[in-house]
Amino acid sequence: MIPSILPTYNRAPLTFVKGEGSWLVEADGRRFLDMAAGIAVMSLGHGHPAVVSALCNQAENLWHTSNLYQIEGQQTLADKLVAHTFADTVFFTNSGTESCELAVKMARKYFHARGEDRTEIVAFNGSFHGRSSAGIAAAGSAKMTEGFGPLLPGFTHLDIGDHDGLRAAITDNTCAVIVEPVLGEGGIIPVPEQCLKGLRDLCDATGTLLVLDEVQCGVGRTGKLFAHEWSGISPDIMMVAKGIGSGFPLGCVLATENAASGMSAGTHGSTYGGNPLGCAVGNAVMDIIVQSDFLDDVERKGTLLKTLLDDLVAKHSAVFELARGAGLMAGLKCRLPVGDVLSASYAQELLVVPAGDNTLRLLPALTVTDTELKDAVARLDRAAVSLSA
Repeated sequence: MIPSILPTYNRAPLTFVKGEGSWLVEADGRRFLDMAAGIAVMSLGHGHPAVVSALCNQAENLWHTSNLYQIEGQQTLADKLVAHTFADTVFFTNSGTESCELAVKMARKYFHARGEDRTEIVAFNGSFHGRSSAGIAAAGSAKMTEGFGPLLPGFTHLDIGDHDGLRAAITDNTCAVIVEPVLGEGGIIPVPEQCLKGLRDLCDATGTLLVLDEVQCGVGRTGKLFAHEWSGISPDIMMVAKGIGSGFPLGCVLATENAASGMSAGTHGSTYGGNPLGCAVGNAVMDIIVQSDFLDDVERKGTLLKTLLDDLVAKHSAVFELARGAGLMAGLKCRLPVGDVLSASYAQELLVVPAGDNTLRLLPALTVTDTELKDAVARLDRAAVSLSA
């Protein structure tokens, strides 16, 4: 008999009842050090006072009206995002998956509005863009697409770094290239800065739109507001979610005026996207994360975490192969099955996240302390010892 919750998740036998910063309290009273942050969602940690205050204050006044009307907080948040990014315009969604759907529509609509029949999109193997029809078609993973055909057509897939293949793949039918600056689900693999620069140059030369998926690597996670800033480039369209709501379902698509020019009234919509509750939280998050000293501290803590993980790999080379990532988005490529390392971490009351390429992800709150980072790696050390015994 099927359970009342559709069994699409392989859940750990853990039930959390309270969150405090970088800690989660299990129903039995155990305290787990949270280096997962809801899969990079809890950017300011559990129960951050500014986020709680913003949500509670808004909840006492107005929850939802729909986008049939003006929403003051939505305009404020859009203005902040435009002021701090490449973008001229913003559309608010509830998730990264919805942001992917709009990014694909926007890129194709741009050329349609210009009278050009360019609909093909180049994407990359190992990527993840959500679990909608467009998202799984963009990722091209057999594991994600099996049984869900026919897939949304129009996607070509290449390996990151296949420069000759990329140049050949962009034709007169190509409307966009979509890429994560740091592959998240694929194993925390940063795309080299020179590759992003080359990709931008190629898109410019061919009139192709560059779409960046910063759902996981954006909103301060790498020490810049968005990860592409390290390379000095700008996209035409960008997908955002996760950290911008710090636990509240909120996402958005950012775009230049040119890239968004095909999206006229009625071409897209959302009942919940950008509602007063979500935007109250998003405004509180942005006010904190855009501060230069906050981002500088994320960068510093990212360097500390990388040093700690490199030492861990050197100490337990039979368990871990290498550490990689950017800022507070770290991956440990494992030699042992990642599921075994995950279970051993749970036994040490440490929450981490598995990913592709047999990788363990550490995605702590951006407010994590140095002491907590050292504690997390000490727990991984004990987990590795237990696996080596």
